Amino acid sequence: MNRLARIELGLEARAQHDDHLDTRMWLRLLACSTDIEQAIRQRLHRQFGTTLSRFDYLAQLERHPKGLRMSELSACLMVTSGNVTGLTDQLVQEGSVERTEDARDRRVWRVRLTPEGRRRFEQMAAEHEGWLRQLFKPMLTTEKRALFELLGQLRQHLLAAPDGPTRQDSASAATLTIKRHTHTGGRT
Repeated sequence: MNRLARIELGLEARAQHDDHLDTRMWLRLLACSTDIEQAIRQRLHRQFGTTLSRFDYLAQLERHPKGLRMSELSACLMVTSGNVTGLTDQLVQEGSVERTEDARDRRVWRVRLTPEGRRRFEQMAAEHEGWLRQLFKPMLTTEKRALFELLGQLRQHLLAAPDGPTRQDSASAATLTIKRHTHTGGRT
């Protein structure tokens, strides 16, 4: 592989020819994940003038029509309550979300999508799904299924490893990944 091709591979270029296959595979997974995330970030910004963080936030609320407590939203997004508060303030001002007092504890705020926020998110989510289809289009369906199965096996091996992630850690990461990269809307 020539020098320019190695530079273009980004994270993957960190691997040396004599590195273990495991190291090269891990770097390739990171590079693919980073490339996909960057493409989605750019498209969200270009088409909707928004960020992946905002998309993630709205995706969580879309999945919880009755809304979430601010602390629940913070946990789902795996960010500090300060980050959630700042983003909530912006989205309330834009009319995408609303804050209401929690019926069980008036000291607590619940946040939910407004009808306008839901409409905006549904537009973004539909485009997001199309972008993912476009990014993966060059792969055959059989290749996608095989890769999906192999990655599932890898996750199972990681969870079974004595020093691997706990099921709770993995579930949190999976929730974040799913939230970031898919919109179920009855589809997967």
